[in-house]
Amino acid sequence: MTADVVPETTQTYDCRQAFADELIALATEDERIVAVCNDSVGSSHLVRFRELFPDRLINVGIAEQDLVGVGAGLAIGGFVPFVSAAGPFLTGRATEQIKTDAAYNGLPVVLCGQSPGLAYGELGPTHHSIEDLSWMRAIADLAVAVPADPEQTRAAVRWAAAHDGPTYLRIPRFKVPSVTPRDAPFEPGRSLQLTSGGDVTVMAVGTMVSRALAAAETLRAEGVGVRVLNMTFVEPLDVEAVLRAARETRGIVTVEEATTTGGLGAAVAGIVAQKHPVPMRILGVHREFAPTGSAAFLLEYFGLTADGIVSAVRDLVADDRHGGAHEHG
Repeated sequence: MTADVVPETTQTYDCRQAFADELIALATEDERIVAVCNDSVGSSHLVRFRELFPDRLINVGIAEQDLVGVGAGLAIGGFVPFVSAAGPFLTGRATEQIKTDAAYNGLPVVLCGQSPGLAYGELGPTHHSIEDLSWMRAIADLAVAVPADPEQTRAAVRWAAAHDGPTYLRIPRFKVPSVTPRDAPFEPGRSLQLTSGGDVTVMAVGTMVSRALAAAETLRAEGVGVRVLNMTFVEPLDVEAVLRAARETRGIVTVEEATTTGGLGAAVAGIVAQKHPVPMRILGVHREFAPTGSAAFLLEYFGLTADGIVSAVRDLVADDRHGGAHEHG
């Protein structure tokens, strides 16, 4: 399966719309809910929010540092601000304000990175938000959540609104299928196991979760059992799930639509290396600027597809077999 992720017959959904719908529902219930954007009303799907609550949408223009500063000020004033902007600009231009204004002060600012990863395709590396997970994960006391589908996006918005502290939500632009079981919990530090398997564990976030499930189906037909975990929170990470995977399967493959220098793969590797070393493969963008091309081309180029995950699992299993039996327990 290629970068298009799912067969054409599979229904897919825009998580940005789920984000906007849930934000409207929250704002209807709670007058403290406000939205702050950087001239991105349309791309953040906030047009309807603006129509319903014209006095509760603040558009600061193309000024991301001010965007976060205004959000922090609103939080100090008792509001619950959802600060929404394209991921590359929210995190790339306002990291200092996110760190100092929001996180250091422990304010309930919800930072919404829209269209992250490689979603902007031909617009190039200036518009690719692949460093955001590394940057945001490095900031103390900042929760970093990456919903995988509309169900998780709605749950993430509602959780973040009630969270007593800052949150970075990564809202996908790619349309994705529904992968979250009904009534699944949404809690910091808690992953969701979507398939069972005793050979290899694949840990994925965001748009990569549906690709991981497709890869697991292919590998199951080859007799390889794959445990798929939707990690959801890159920070705080589900440490217990990582250690169980290290103990109970031959190795771990991580996959993220982000650079591998400090995101999900690095977080998992840090735990594994210190607590229970096992073979790993870390899929993502390996510290390079992307070539020019469509988002689908770029995902294929970097191996962020079901086929790419299948290849990584096969490689890990082959190395394990050549290296001798792996002891579990």
